[in-house]
Amino acid sequence: MTARVAIVHDWLNGMRGGEKVLEGMLDIFPAADIFTLFYSPDKVSPKISEHRVTASYLNRYAPARRYYRHCLPLMPRAVESFDLSTYDLVISTSHCVAKGAIPPPHAPHISYVFTPMRYIWDQYPRYFGRARGLKKWLIRRAATRLRTWDAASAARVDRFAADSTYVAARIRKYYRRDATVVFPPVDTDFFCPGESSKQDYFLAVTALVPYKRVDLLVETFNRTGDPLLIVGGGPEKRGLQRRAAANIRFEENLSVEDLRERYRRARAFVHAGLEDFGIAFAEALACGTPVLASARGGVADIVTPGRTGLLVADISVDAFAAAVEEMRVKTFDPGVLRTESLRFSPARFREGFSRLVDEVS
Repeated sequence: MTARVAIVHDWLNGMRGGEKVLEGMLDIFPAADIFTLFYSPDKVSPKISEHRVTASYLNRYAPARRYYRHCLPLMPRAVESFDLSTYDLVISTSHCVAKGAIPPPHAPHISYVFTPMRYIWDQYPRYFGRARGLKKWLIRRAATRLRTWDAASAARVDRFAADSTYVAARIRKYYRRDATVVFPPVDTDFFCPGESSKQDYFLAVTALVPYKRVDLLVETFNRTGDPLLIVGGGPEKRGLQRRAAANIRFEENLSVEDLRERYRRARAFVHAGLEDFGIAFAEALACGTPVLASARGGVADIVTPGRTGLLVADISVDAFAAAVEEMRVKTFDPGVLRTESLRFSPARFREGFSRLVDEVS
């Protein structure tokens, strides 16, 4: 008899790194059913939409679908409402509340965690530090309840998997549980070296939001004068454009083919923010491009200093400017970069996660 598998995913309203992991799991479990809080079929890949997808009751309301992040206090009850009683294996892919789904007594529950909820744990001040008055009181009250629920619901998980060593440490800190590191899949078949010759520009591919620290990159390249291409959109774009000198260009909404070409031609990929893993780092390496990044978070699993890139310990314009100057004259072996990127191939992900399932089942 074939085991019935349920995969619980926080929300499906776009294709980001988490949805690529979900696709990788569907390659392992092609008959799995999907449960999610919010679902927009036209915004996900055919590989996902062709499956049976059950959305929570919150999805019935258009305002909730549009302003889904504001529904955070309602999400624990919604994810607990899924009826998983007929499934033999429950897998959650979680950066918010999916890991709190309630599995039946007989079914193992494996939770692949992209990160414990940043906005209620270590990055609470960054997200909500500017709140004042009644709004501050309401947010603080909701966050306290969510922390209690988040920690308690970890007991529903039989085995944790983390997308990086950094996230595994955060799971240990907040949930008091060990986690097996299984790197997320990176499309190393598509992202590969081409015939294009290297150009002088540095490349950043990122959302233009505060915690990505694109402001630090703008200040750095304003100082050094090196060409910088920033690919991405977000609420900070207009302000960053106003502050950027003529050597800094912005692009948005590129096709994946054009993005691959930007990776291939860049002298180096640059990033100043803290990433839980950082799929773009691995995509750059796969295209034969070294990485210059802040020495924090998941990048430590991807970049070997001096071999595949440079890591900056001091998060300052001075430190990044010095690293840019070093990167300008340093050479890296494209073959080594490519070989190192293959540690994150879809095949390696399937192998690692399948092994974990076998250990639990």
